[in-house]
Amino acid sequence: MSVWHGDQHKRKDSGGRKTANRKKRRYEKGFFPAETALGKPKSRIIRKHGGNEKVRLLAVNQANISDASGKTSKVDILRVIKNPANVDYDRRGVITKGTVIATPLGNARVTSRPGQDGIVNAILVSKKGD
Repeated sequence: MSVWHGDQHKRKDSGGRKTANRKKRRYEKGFFPAETALGKPKSRIIRKHGGNEKVRLLAVNQANISDASGKTSKVDILRVIKNPANVDYDRRGVITKGTVIATPLGNARVTSRPGQDGIVNAILVSKKGD
């Protein structure tokens, strides 16, 4: 089963049902959310419009962390602390943009979109000693 983003299912302004005068188109097809988890790295490559590719990150255990000075390093993700996007994601430990993660360097906030970009980039929010 796939997600469909067409508008044929909507109703007319008068409240009556629209009649289907064509079939569904491939460009109206959508996808389910990636819901990136903490674990052994796993990703999927999806073909997009115009032959472009999108990398969906399904599981990850490392992130690129940038500190205030601009120095970037690749470190392990220890756990998910908070996900402000969704209470359910917070409970399940799903990583999305804005998620606060614990790393050996300290807490960091995710700035990339793992389900869209295929990578986890983050900025350091608080150092380990603070």
